Formats: sequence, structure tokens, C-alpha cells
Amino acid sequence: MRRTAVTFAGLAATAALLSGCGGTTGSAPAAPPPLPAETAAACPGGAPVDPAATAAPPTTVDGTPANTPEAARLSQAVGAQGRGAFADVYATHVTDRPAGRVAVCVTDLARGRLLLEAAHRADPSADPGRADLYLSRCTRRALDAAVARLTADQGRPAFPLYSFAPAGDASGVVVTSTADGAASKELKARLEQITGGVPVTVERGDPAAAMTATSAAGAGG
Repeated sequence: MRRTAVTFAGLAATAALLSGCGGTTGSAPAAPPPLPAETAAACPGGAPVDPAATAAPPTTVDGTPANTPEAARLSQAVGAQGRGAFADVYATHVTDRPAGRVAVCVTDLARGRLLLEAAHRADPSADPGRADLYLSRCTRRALDAAVARLTADQGRPAFPLYSFAPAGDASGVVVTSTADGAASKELKARLEQITGGVPVTVERGDPAAAMTATSAAGAGG
């Protein structure tokens, strides 16, 4: 039986969460039936999971930690649907959170359930019962577009900008800058103008680390 983590009450909270990020607020499909009063908990992103909630230990390959095959299979199927027909609601997913399960983050829970059904149809060995749906503020498509806009036009800010990346919980974009840049409300406001309203968090960063990460990404591509 599929589990859905719940903490927030009221669909009004859902509408507030999705504003400004290209979610499906105001255009939710007529089917399946409306959700109950509770909505899914906020996307955990890469946050640590409670060890007590872990049902099985991670697997290993030649002594190296690896994802459980059941979660990896579902994760691949979810990712394929999220990058395709369900890009309008897909935000991110975390494999083996907890072990053997996949945390699937979407901006619309009804569409999220349809995504899981589609993933199972595409790969019948992918078990949607191993998924936990969570609510995200932004879609991955909106975040990627925001990062692209920031990369192309930084608006000649007063502070150097080192890196741009989607937040792990799909709540917005994380930008790294100097300590003064991280403390500047004006810089944050300017960057959010560029993203078209997608939330931006500016953190203090290391330019050397940002250059290393960029070089590694280029080498990997």
C-alpha cells in the first residue's frame, strides 16, 4: 500500500506553497478525485532521514555502498516520467530515502500519483508502492530555467556570483557569493527579478570550489 507523508493541513497552504514557481495551482486536473484535507509533507530533498525509519540497510557492491535495486528501478522510472510527460509537476526524487523507498517530490499530488502509475506502466517491475509523495514549491523545469537565466544574465551585480543550482528540496535556486553578497537584500531582490519570481537564496561560497565543480561538470559531459 502506498504511503503518503502528511504534516500540512488545508489546500490553501498548498496554493501558497506553489506561487511563483510554475506549479499547477489553479489548473489541477478533474481526476483523480480531490485529495483529503491533509496534503503531503514538504520535499525533504537531500536532508538526512531518521535512521529509525529505515526498513533495510543500503546494499553494497564489492564493499562499496549502493542503492537498493528496488529503489533504483523505481527511481529510474520516475525520473523518465518526470523529464517527460510530467515535467509540469515533477520537482526531484531521492533514492533510498529510507532504504528501499523513493521520495518523490511534485508540485501537485494528484498528478504525482498519475506519474507513479505511468512509471509502473512503462516499467512493470517498478513498484509504485515503494514511493512516498512530497510537495515541492517549484518544478525542476522551472528551476532549470531560472538557473539558465541567472547564468546568462547576472544583471551586473555589485557582488561576485560563484555558482547557481536548484535547491535540494526544489524550493528555489541557491546562489553563492561573498559574505557581503549573502547579506545583501538588494542582491537577492535583483536575482529574483531575473528568475521571474523563483525564490533565490544567496549563501556565502568559495570561488575556488565553484570553479572546481564547474570543471568537473564539464569533464563529465
